[in-house]
Amino acid sequence: MLTKKICLFVLITFVSLNCSRLYSITYQNSLEFARKMDAKDPLRAYRSRFFIPQHKGKDSVYFTGNSLGLQPKQTAQNIQQELDDWAKYGVEGHWNAQNPWLSYHELLTKQAAKLVGAKPIEVVMMNGLTVNLHLLLVSFYQPTDTRYKILCEKKAFPSDQYVLESQVKLHGLDPKSAIIEVAPRQGEELIRHEDIIHEIEKNKDQLALVMIGGVNYYSGQVFDMKAITEVTHKYGIIAGFDLAHAAGNIVLDLHDWDVDFAAWCSYKYLNSGPGGVAGIFVHERHADKNLPRFAGWWGHDKASRFKMEPGYIPIPGAEGWQLSNAPIFSMAAARASLDIFDEVGMEPLVKKSKLLTGYLEYIIQEINKKHGNCLEIITSKNPNERGCQLSIIAHGRGHKLCVQLTKKGAFVDWREPNIIRAAPVPLYNSFEDVYRFGQILEKLL
Repeated sequence: MLTKKICLFVLITFVSLNCSRLYSITYQNSLEFARKMDAKDPLRAYRSRFFIPQHKGKDSVYFTGNSLGLQPKQTAQNIQQELDDWAKYGVEGHWNAQNPWLSYHELLTKQAAKLVGAKPIEVVMMNGLTVNLHLLLVSFYQPTDTRYKILCEKKAFPSDQYVLESQVKLHGLDPKSAIIEVAPRQGEELIRHEDIIHEIEKNKDQLALVMIGGVNYYSGQVFDMKAITEVTHKYGIIAGFDLAHAAGNIVLDLHDWDVDFAAWCSYKYLNSGPGGVAGIFVHERHADKNLPRFAGWWGHDKASRFKMEPGYIPIPGAEGWQLSNAPIFSMAAARASLDIFDEVGMEPLVKKSKLLTGYLEYIIQEINKKHGNCLEIITSKNPNERGCQLSIIAHGRGHKLCVQLTKKGAFVDWREPNIIRAAPVPLYNSFEDVYRFGQILEKLL
């Protein structure tokens, strides 16, 4: 047991969603402590279901699941099944494959809906994230002479910024006047919730849409989507979210939050592989509305789809936003991970995530004691306002430190102008990973 002189006591309390029982832990900067935590981790076995990149013959410390998740070992078998069925059946695989391709996307729907807190009719997996955002904005951004503005967070992911800029221009508007960005206050790194609400209320008569990233890619900040949606709807404004860094990372309840639409990718926390199939959510109250949209034959009424007749009849619900045939191999990869998420559930994952991220925060602060606070965590210290990512400014080190960490087998990533992002993912990262990361980091400093 470490003495008080070398141990920082950090208390993190968790409230179980099933009962009022409280959990607490006192962290220690030792390999023995990390291994004890791993030994009693109820999710520890899931690590063995992923391939861990190797470094000099041993598992690396992989903290970039917020950029590209690791490969489930089941993925290759899932894809091979579809390759075998393609070889065996050819086009008849659409009906005769073990998992018929004609309805393959439906295999993912129930699990994806559960993951984001939705009803199956509200979710479909399709396309890529940015494509899906454009398709949704065609329907949900309908500016008028008086209501034409869009509110988003400052330093949203660039793709979101480009989507909003181009959608505004498509309607003949100037992004400089039509897009409102809510920024952190002077000298702060995070956006205050009250400032978002203030900007919505200030511009309530001119806003057509509020679209925010559920978890900011740069800072790791989790936004209060429920409260934002409530105030948005109070003034008759549409509420949408980019959940690229939220899906598979935090608990989502999109249906009950009354969100209008959302979109997410699946190659980060959802481990579907590079460029993996994305997903959308459209609240069921919009299921049968005659909303403007881009149309394609895969979103057409299933009963008459193969009649090949003119006149688009959208499938009720999110499926009606589909355009093209399902990408079977990409969906086969996504299934391997969704099966695991469905087995585990988000609540146990988030509980472990908070413990892991809290441990990483503690280790970094221990290093700061020895090295003059050279590492600044800009992500919220409140476990309920962050996922598993910590965004760190390495003062005086910058990108060079990120490169050095990677060379030592500790994978993190860099975001301009000065952020190292580290994300201990609960499905496959361990407390020993966090301890080893601290050891590597301290040696480099």
